[in-house]
Amino acid sequence: MQMSYAALVAVLVVACAQTPAEREARNVVEEDVATAAAAPAPAEMTDAMAEVGAAAVQSLRAAPTLMLSKQQVGGFAPAYAAMPSQDRETYAHFDDAGVLLAAEHPVSTFSIDVDTGAYANLRRMLREGRLPPQDAVRVEELINYFEYDYAPPSDRATPFAVHTQLAPTPWNRDTRLLRIGVQGWKPSGALPPANLVFLVDVSGSMQSPDKLALAKSALKLLTQQLDARDRISLVVYAGASGVVLPPTPGNRKAEIIAAIDQLEAGGSTNGAAGIETAYALAQQAHIDGGINRVLLATDGDFNVGTVNFEQLKDLAERKRATGVALSTLGFGGGNYNDQLMEQLADAGNGNYSYIDSLEEARRALVHSRAAMLQTIAQDVKIQIEFNPAVVAEYRLIGYENRALAREDFNNDKVDAGEIGAGHSVTALYEIALVGSAGTQVDPLRYGATPGTEAVSDELAFLRLRYKRPGEDRSQLIERPLRLRDQLAGVDRTDADFRFAAAVAGFGQLLRGGRYTESFGYDDVLALARNARGSDDQGWRGEFLQLVQLAASLDATTVKPGSAIGCESDDCG
Repeated sequence: MQMSYAALVAVLVVACAQTPAEREARNVVEEDVATAAAAPAPAEMTDAMAEVGAAAVQSLRAAPTLMLSKQQVGGFAPAYAAMPSQDRETYAHFDDAGVLLAAEHPVSTFSIDVDTGAYANLRRMLREGRLPPQDAVRVEELINYFEYDYAPPSDRATPFAVHTQLAPTPWNRDTRLLRIGVQGWKPSGALPPANLVFLVDVSGSMQSPDKLALAKSALKLLTQQLDARDRISLVVYAGASGVVLPPTPGNRKAEIIAAIDQLEAGGSTNGAAGIETAYALAQQAHIDGGINRVLLATDGDFNVGTVNFEQLKDLAERKRATGVALSTLGFGGGNYNDQLMEQLADAGNGNYSYIDSLEEARRALVHSRAAMLQTIAQDVKIQIEFNPAVVAEYRLIGYENRALAREDFNNDKVDAGEIGAGHSVTALYEIALVGSAGTQVDPLRYGATPGTEAVSDELAFLRLRYKRPGEDRSQLIERPLRLRDQLAGVDRTDADFRFAAAVAGFGQLLRGGRYTESFGYDDVLALARNARGSDDQGWRGEFLQLVQLAASLDATTVKPGSAIGCESDDCG
């Protein structure tokens, strides 16, 4: 089959845009992972343990299996993969949040989100040479994939520091963009001891190298970070579920890696049975005051046992009451169930990551290990009350499936998001001030007229509610947001504001650009290039490559004379 012109251009953009430093960084990661994957077989592993593991794996084989070589197990997922011949991926449909009149709906309430899976997943699709479907693009997950340099809280008693900034909107000069940044407290020193259960899908759909082979390599990276205080268990599931490795001290790395290495794929997928087994094992090895979490590695293609979406969510919701969290690690494509992976993590008080390469596995499981594993606050909610005397209209960018009813904010029984150690969360509102040309909704002929209230310098009032881990009653943080603090131009904002705005613009373009006016990919590049900062990990530089890649696949949106394809930092 011949490669399409758009796909060919996409590949060339990725190859040409990568800098020598980024290629060198990639080589270093490949070498480190290859070393970890080549760990010697465990001399101390008992015959009995080996027999238990082998028997458990063998009992799950309901169909012929694909034997993976050592090279595949420790290999590096390619940056470009062939598009799947049959695409039956599942994404939850949602519409963009609309524009609301502050006089009619002054209060906006939502649950904080720390998932990042949507960004890595759309990166995978762009590298396959195709634009992602709109429902795969959750703008808040794109924004929060990146780290921002927000000042941390001054002491542990208050686990969050809240930072706001207001400036003109890059895609609409008649509106303002309000950035709310929440920075979580990050502990110093070692993490609390962890009781981790690796729950791995070994069904037939996991046979491809970007699924089970990559999942095994990813879990071995995490294993290398643990020590004797930690416990690791390994549960697998296909047509049935079984325990391959009972709770094992984290310093017995050779034994753990050997158990991971023997996993092979084959059979149907009974995910619910695996979840039940994993939770039972996690409760058996529960560490009081420690980290207790199940890490589910799968493509989400459950087809045996409990397969109903709502029933699986209910299962995760019931199990979170045990004090064990559930995080999901998504792999592969073609049959990928993004909706299930995201919602299971939400219901299980965990987080959702999509792993498309070993670089992403290192980012999620090594670099961000504290944020992923150690929860510093639960049921975190934000509520903004806009002042109708100052704000005519507003819309929240993203967070469509995180919206809460106004009364849910004070109800401690309502579940919300969890924040990990050192994690930052960013939310953006586009605002039209009273009397500005940025309004889109005609005023009512009858009823109160916006602007008749006493004029105040307050733009809005921010409330943040959270629970400390293990507590049932929430704590409240409040602060006013003042109009006088707005900045005159985007160029006067900090680099994090500009970069988050660029990512938000990119996400909105991928969703159809309903509110972005004439703002295009070249505008995203111009805004992001001047906001890269130090970019020690290279993630912001990679974002520039993805924007160019998306533009080459969606060429009708590129403006004449644009800077798309320009590789210099001076472009745009």
